[in-house]
Amino acid sequence: MLLSLNNITFEFGARAILKDATWHIYANERVGLIGLNGAGKSTLLKILVGEYTVTGGQLNKSNSLKIGYFHQNLQSEDVEESILNIAMGAYDEALTIKHKLDAVNDKMEIEVTDKLIQQQADLLEKFEIAGGYEMEYKSAEVLEGLGFATKDLHRPFKEFSGGWRMRVLLGKMILQQPDILLLDEPTNHLDLPSIEWIERYLQSYAGTIVIVSHDRYFLDKMVTKVVEISGNTLNHYAGNYSKYEGEKEVRAEFQRREYENQKDYIKQQERFVERFKAKASKATLAQSIVKKLDKLERVEAPDSDAKRIAFKFEMGHNPGKIIGTLKNISKAYGDSVIFENANAVINRGDKIALIGPNGQGKSTLLRIISGHEEVEGERIDGHNVATSFYAQHQLEALTQDNEILKELSTSGSKRTDLELRQLLGCFLFGGDDVQKKIKVLSGGEKARVALAKTIIQESNFLMLDEPTNHLDINSVESLVDALNAYEGTYVVVSHDRFFIQKTATVIWEIEDKKIRVFDGNYAEWLLFKEKQKDNEAKSKGDNAFVKERKKEKKKKKEEPKGQKIDKEAQKAERKVRNQFSKIEAAIVDLETQLAQKETELASPDIYADKDKFKSVEGEYNSIKDSLAVQRKEYEILFEKLLEYED
Repeated sequence: MLLSLNNITFEFGARAILKDATWHIYANERVGLIGLNGAGKSTLLKILVGEYTVTGGQLNKSNSLKIGYFHQNLQSEDVEESILNIAMGAYDEALTIKHKLDAVNDKMEIEVTDKLIQQQADLLEKFEIAGGYEMEYKSAEVLEGLGFATKDLHRPFKEFSGGWRMRVLLGKMILQQPDILLLDEPTNHLDLPSIEWIERYLQSYAGTIVIVSHDRYFLDKMVTKVVEISGNTLNHYAGNYSKYEGEKEVRAEFQRREYENQKDYIKQQERFVERFKAKASKATLAQSIVKKLDKLERVEAPDSDAKRIAFKFEMGHNPGKIIGTLKNISKAYGDSVIFENANAVINRGDKIALIGPNGQGKSTLLRIISGHEEVEGERIDGHNVATSFYAQHQLEALTQDNEILKELSTSGSKRTDLELRQLLGCFLFGGDDVQKKIKVLSGGEKARVALAKTIIQESNFLMLDEPTNHLDINSVESLVDALNAYEGTYVVVSHDRFFIQKTATVIWEIEDKKIRVFDGNYAEWLLFKEKQKDNEAKSKGDNAFVKERKKEKKKKKEEPKGQKIDKEAQKAERKVRNQFSKIEAAIVDLETQLAQKETELASPDIYADKDKFKSVEGEYNSIKDSLAVQRKEYEILFEKLLEYED
């Protein structure tokens, strides 16, 4: 066991976040930490890293335990250092050794002594063990996997936006290889290729991972255990998020039955007491039953805290058959071309998901469609189209000093305060909550206010840019239900694969400065892309085969007619070619083995076991020697083949 929480209690003032909660975290676990917004997920992570102290119970962990904590606020600091250097900061031990090594090398430029030579040799060995020789390329590999271009690796950290800064810091944390990696909403602001890369990387991560996320696809792929914060306690479930949902429903049904059975039992006992308490012969028994009921541990009604947004997008009037048309549009920012003679048509009733890597122009395309972005080419609005545009910048555009109710009243709606209060109630703003000022709201609460403002406009065409950011899983499901019931047309930009799969029937992808349209849902699009890749690979293979066959035919045609064929020479050539092919295959195999051993030697864990390190190092050297022999033989055979070509 790496860390344990035993009957802990944690309170913020008079509010209890956790009461008598227990959690044991073991090595190599993949845990999803879930709960409603405000349930205390981020608070619990801060308890695990020691930022908060529990008010009751015990938190036990070893002094040597290494915890990495990734959260949204890490990216706020402005620094001049390059992103590659920041990522390489994960190798703090290697960097410390490098400074010492540089100092020794400086001294050796003046005078070389046996003592300095020995110091240099010792430091070089320690530098290798600490990963010094691999820290630059591994840091670059992780950053490029997170979406950075090679040319950007030496740019200063402060030049990047918040989302890109998060990637740098996430990359650094991954490189540090802590025993426990705590990830608080790691997929926020990441595009689909980056999310998929993180999934592949974390699946082979040699350590325990605890993830807070509203991305159901991500949780389903990543976790094998779910811990839910509910009712001020921690509930534990085996399996991924989908299995948790099924198991939770089973538990809830069992709890419902227990609750109803206990309620019936209590009613029966209370009726007996009420009936016989005045009779002397039954009074003692009645008193005994009263005491028994007082001591009875009451079963709580299930799902008491599982509030969900309940709303629907209203549509004022029907538009024409065509919502909008883009003809031969082009858009560039300086030398960066986003679109070039691109075309698209939005038909009434289309449910479109616009997907692709960050920086490809998704948000730009939404602004073009809405008419908020100048563009070359034709942008034609449809007949009778009323548009609502929800975007992340609208959260900042909310008037910070306005109360929630006043903010909704400024949206141009003719609804009364009572109607606005009813709508806000659907978004979990009840009673005095509507008097809260925007500036005191959390990110999730601001997102709900912005969505409420979108709804009251009663549009027949919605454009939603990352609407699931800041929403918890229950709220995302409510948004899915609302969009599925909506009779109008919409275009959504999202990296939430569950949300896309459940809401879109048409996929738009920006590729080669064009808008590629696929009629089908997200799962069908993935299959299409996979098949496309297979066909491309097959086509390349076929083309290579055809070229080789043409080359052979051409060579035969060019041979002088009547020339006598030397059969012995042909036999000798075939023998050399066979030997050459075997040597080639052997070299490929040895290079693969060598790469595997290099990977093993790159792992910090191997140095904890001296015997294992020696064994792997011995195998590495043996493979390296064999490879040198084979390469020498390869060169000899290659020279012979050149003679035959002549």
